[in-house]
Amino acid sequence: MWGGRFAAGPSAIMREINASIPFDKALWRQDIAASKAHVAMLGATGIIEAEDARTIAGGLDAVAAEYEADGVPEDWDLEDIHMTTESRLAVLIGPVAGRLHTARSRNDQVATDFRLWVRDAFDQADAGLAVLQQALVTRAGEHAGSIMPGFTHLQTAQPVTLGHHLMAYYEMTARDRSRFADARVRSNKSPLGAAALAGTGFAIDRFMTAEALGFDAPTANSLDSVSDRDFAIDYLMAAAQTSLHLSRLAEELILWASQPFGFVVLPDSLSTGSSIMPQKKNPDAAELVRGHSGRIVGALTSLMITMKGLPLAYSKDMQDDKPPVFEAAGLLTLSIAAMAGMIAGATFRTQRMRAAAELGYATATDLADWLVRQAGIPFREAHHITGSAVKLAESRGLPLDQLPLGDLQAIDARIDERVYAALSVEASVAARASHGGTAPAEVRKRVAEARLALGLED
Repeated sequence: MWGGRFAAGPSAIMREINASIPFDKALWRQDIAASKAHVAMLGATGIIEAEDARTIAGGLDAVAAEYEADGVPEDWDLEDIHMTTESRLAVLIGPVAGRLHTARSRNDQVATDFRLWVRDAFDQADAGLAVLQQALVTRAGEHAGSIMPGFTHLQTAQPVTLGHHLMAYYEMTARDRSRFADARVRSNKSPLGAAALAGTGFAIDRFMTAEALGFDAPTANSLDSVSDRDFAIDYLMAAAQTSLHLSRLAEELILWASQPFGFVVLPDSLSTGSSIMPQKKNPDAAELVRGHSGRIVGALTSLMITMKGLPLAYSKDMQDDKPPVFEAAGLLTLSIAAMAGMIAGATFRTQRMRAAAELGYATATDLADWLVRQAGIPFREAHHITGSAVKLAESRGLPLDQLPLGDLQAIDARIDERVYAALSVEASVAARASHGGTAPAEVRKRVAEARLALGLED
């Protein structure tokens, strides 16, 4: 490839450090597609003969068929997928293959291929998240009225419903999908035709190639076109945020599946046993999802650090852009699928959840709210009165709704028998019917809206 400029070939060290074919062979479908769009444009504009364009296109189809059947060969002397394809094309169709590289560079070629690959990754993430959302919404609908403890600081706070809890993750994944969608729009510009960095002297039609590849338009600056990896960082940013949400959900399932909680039984298909303890059922899939989030965040950090100090335009550092993106995309796809399977297949132990919701004086806020509503007491005073009631109940080993009325009135005479209607966990969740609250009716409303948004309505 460099014979006209260099007297000797690269050393073994240079050959090994320079070759990217072990990982960028993953771009072969995108490379073939971009090359076919490029050669079709060259033929249509008369830059090369139409017959040569047809021959090259046919040869590219033949190369693609070989790759599909046998995989991409790894010849490190050819460095990357682009030269591997061009070399094989020359074997199949002869010297006319050399016309394919007219008016393009490997710089705009790899930028185009990588954008196409990342665009597919955006779509794959969105599709996977839609499946996870369907599982969340389905289970939330089943458990719109199933009571469980809500936590702050991992301490019992107020009763909520399991459906409400699951719908919180629906909201998170909706934001995740919006991030991928926004990034996809920004990235959907074609760098093909920017050539090495300055554009080309050939009268190419960049709008034609952009349209052929499904891009909205060609990029507007040739220097930026070949040096931009914002689209990859955008993908990793969205992937990292998604992985954090998945990790939080995984952590909750891990806690809930433990014997002290006992809130959920995870599917056997996504759990493992122990080599020494026969009784164990370990939430390994959830733990791996939790662990994968660190690797995905690491991939984002890796690419950001690679790009942070590069002058325009292309530098060889950018060859290291693809491994972190490929790794993160693979881990994210697995993580989303695992979480969707866990949510869909989980058995929720609702009686245990309800019993836990009755512990820890979870309806204390309801007593304070009752004092505000029924007795006209300022909330700060009501908070103090309720704290005294909780302290008394705790000393007696009783839940709040089992404290005798006389004891409550000894704390504050304005309390009457109507208070007991507000102190059950059912009354507590039913009362929280504000928009976005945990009341079963409100949860069912949100589930219905989510089902409509996901196209799940019958």
